[in-house]
Amino acid sequence: MSATWSQQVQLDEKEKPLAEYMTLPASQYSVLDAERIERVDGSTFRCYAHRVKFFTVEVCPVLLVRVDEEADGCTIRLLSATLDGSPIVKEQNKKFRASMVNRVRWAPDPSSPSSRLIMSHTTLQSSVEVPTAFRVIPRDVIESAGNKLLEQILKVAVPRFLDQLKKDYAAWAAGDTSRKPLGTGEL
Repeated sequence: MSATWSQQVQLDEKEKPLAEYMTLPASQYSVLDAERIERVDGSTFRCYAHRVKFFTVEVCPVLLVRVDEEADGCTIRLLSATLDGSPIVKEQNKKFRASMVNRVRWAPDPSSPSSRLIMSHTTLQSSVEVPTAFRVIPRDVIESAGNKLLEQILKVAVPRFLDQLKKDYAAWAAGDTSRKPLGTGEL
């Protein structure tokens, strides 16, 4: 199962330039809910996602991600993923694989000299061995539903992430040093 989502958000550049903000260490960003994110080290985070219902089972992904800082933004990579939920879900951890790359970049906005763009291109892939209880459902139906689920997750998560990044930039540019989380962690 896989999904890709690209999106950009426009913002007005403040006195402190977006280029400077986008090169901050990952530990300086303040966009996610502190109750759902644990810092493992300066660039690695454990993320506890909200529960997602898939057919009749609930799944709560726990993600370990690394943020690699780059000159024009960062790349967020999924290092590992485990599934929490009912016993049937937990059994899938041995049969579940996921990968994700989110490239976050900034660029001048060609339509306005005082505006900038923050762009995100995210690819999410996963594979799960189908539990016996669901094997009566044709594989292509399950894969189609899984692809739609992954796409829906990205369609909600990426815009919220970009909006939180935009708000965090505005707070940082205004001199806010509290670095309080601006997001709720919800999808």
